[in-house]
Amino acid sequence: MKVRRETLRLYAVTDRRWLKKGEELKSPVEELLKAGVTCVQLREKEADDELFLREARELQELCSRYGVPLIINDRPDIAEKAGASGVHVGRGDMAVRQARELLGEGFIIGASAHNVEEALEAEEAGADYLGCGAVFGSGTKGNTVKLSREELQRICRAVKIPAAAIGGISLENADRLAGTGIAGIAVVSALFAAEDKAAAAKEFLSRKL
Repeated sequence: MKVRRETLRLYAVTDRRWLKKGEELKSPVEELLKAGVTCVQLREKEADDELFLREARELQELCSRYGVPLIINDRPDIAEKAGASGVHVGRGDMAVRQARELLGEGFIIGASAHNVEEALEAEEAGADYLGCGAVFGSGTKGNTVKLSREELQRICRAVKIPAAAIGGISLENADRLAGTGIAGIAVVSALFAAEDKAAAAKEFLSRKL
């Protein structure tokens, strides 16, 4: 297994909307790495390829210094060029098998799953981990369907690969995910929008799953 459960414990998903004027993404990411995040995903929905690749290379160098994997959202080509640890593909993105064919066995491939059927399909296709949501809705994506606690538990029982919950997770609701079987939580705004990012990360890490 390329991804240990501990790797998904606190999975930070970037959101540049919360950057201060003139601030580069590597600044808050390093703050979070110092605080103990265990995985970083670079998500860029609007950036052009040049910016995306530059950021990917900068964050890969940074994450490697802290011994934390960098996952690129949606773009296996960017992951390969930047030397990132892997890629995360959603249901509407390149399929897991295609990503594996492009990147080979040395890369981590994560996949989104919203029910047991999708989770088993992704595992069978060769995914190394799952991102399951949206557990509490989403502040970053429109048209999301909430994933119930019961279905999340069923997913975790059905697959052998580790799963992280994602979608609207905050310090106020994270405890509600305890006991579901997840390996960790993927957090966007509750980390990147926090005034004290390090404190937020440490508080998430103190919670029992």
